[in-house]
Amino acid sequence: MKRSVSSLVTVAALAASAAVVLSGCSSPGDTEAATTPTVTVTASPSSTSTPTATPGPDGASGGGGDLGDGATGAASSRCTVDELTAEIADGGGGAAGSYGVAIILTNGGQRSCTLQGWPGVSFVGDGNGTQIGASAALDRSTPHESHTLAPGGEVQTIVRLAQAANYPADECSPQATDGFRVYPPGSLESIFVPTSGTIFDACSNAAVQQMTVSALATF
Repeated sequence: MKRSVSSLVTVAALAASAAVVLSGCSSPGDTEAATTPTVTVTASPSSTSTPTATPGPDGASGGGGDLGDGATGAASSRCTVDELTAEIADGGGGAAGSYGVAIILTNGGQRSCTLQGWPGVSFVGDGNGTQIGASAALDRSTPHESHTLAPGGEVQTIVRLAQAANYPADECSPQATDGFRVYPPGSLESIFVPTSGTIFDACSNAAVQQMTVSALATF
């Protein structure tokens, strides 16, 4: 499926918003990595080398995400993590010290399946899937229609991030992360999406609400 220019990660878009490296081989603290944008990476839910989906400390938008009030539809028709792949792209600019990240879910299965609502999104780290900080708060102002994805079909959610450097260090307790853990709406299983670069540092203090996440939408 052809993506719109505004949804794709390009070197120019990343350079304009923040210096990011989305390469799994670079260290979040590497100066060169923080100033040399590269292409996005795709996370496969079947990979055995990615962190496991451990429970989050607050559950604000953890396992299962949220299907939306009054959501209907058979669970058997929902896309499962075995059918989905995930990648990240530029999600547009924001206020000073904040930025948007698009998490794109693609139906890599052999059947059509449905997704609706808000995914659960959190930072993970320590090389073992341990959640860092608060889960993303759900942006309830965004529509949450049901989407039927044919094989190869895509939807995205926009995660709005405030940089950890915006907060006092003693309040935030910043920590490097390995990437995002994403629960598709209605799922208790997750997909790991790796990231790198200091702009993906998380406030390990779960009292700091650093992220919001929109409902899934086409693009």
